[in-house]
Amino acid sequence: MKIIKVPFSNGGLGKTLGCEEAPDRIVMLTEEFYLNESGFKEKFEVDAVEVDQANIETTNKAIYDKLKPLVDDVVSGRICVLGGDHSITYAAFKAFASKHNGAGLVVFDAHPDCEGDMEPPTHEDYLRVLVKDGIADRNRVIVLGVRNWTGNEKEFMEQNGIRYFNMKQIQMNGLSDVMDTVTETVREWDETYLSIDIDACDPAFAPGTGYIEPGGLTSRELIYAVQRLKLLKNIRMIDLVEVNPKKDRDEMTTRLAAKLLVEMS
Repeated sequence: MKIIKVPFSNGGLGKTLGCEEAPDRIVMLTEEFYLNESGFKEKFEVDAVEVDQANIETTNKAIYDKLKPLVDDVVSGRICVLGGDHSITYAAFKAFASKHNGAGLVVFDAHPDCEGDMEPPTHEDYLRVLVKDGIADRNRVIVLGVRNWTGNEKEFMEQNGIRYFNMKQIQMNGLSDVMDTVTETVREWDETYLSIDIDACDPAFAPGTGYIEPGGLTSRELIYAVQRLKLLKNIRMIDLVEVNPKKDRDEMTTRLAAKLLVEMS
């Protein structure tokens, strides 16, 4: 699996400073996991995007230019983009969709990230812009783990028919049944992109992130969900974002991110 580090933290309106430290630390901690729970561990090929912390547009271009040749290479295998904040998903998915028209998008996040229409998009509205610009097919987007959203976000998602499972729905239906529904749906899609915002996990298990939202998935539940999705061959690109070592406690969050990376390999 190829890992592309994107140490960018200025797409969060000043709220995600510290996320730039995550990629190096996550990769380092993967070395402490000997095998994943399936008994394997793939060797990682690690590269990085040269970001400009002062310029999100320059960084978006650098992300796109780095990923586009990898996406175009049909034998490149699965790619994982390590952020950084969630604004990087805009350029990463754009590169992915340039090759795979109608690509699917599965997101784990405490928030829908559909708040405004910032240009360039931030970590609060990258999904809204992807849908409005026609880069993401609104009928091939699923968001899981939502538990704090604005009326504006809820309205946008419902008007556009974006499918979501908030935490209340996950609790009522059970994660296993929800993942059955998600995998059955995604299996019918073409090539698909998986985006994991670490704040989908409850802060009791992942305190090192910019937005602390109670009532999230446990670390075990998030690992289980990732293990289920890993089995889908059409998931070709992943990102893992919003890990902030500066706000972490005993590296709980960074270590969880490393664990998720190993489980996807």
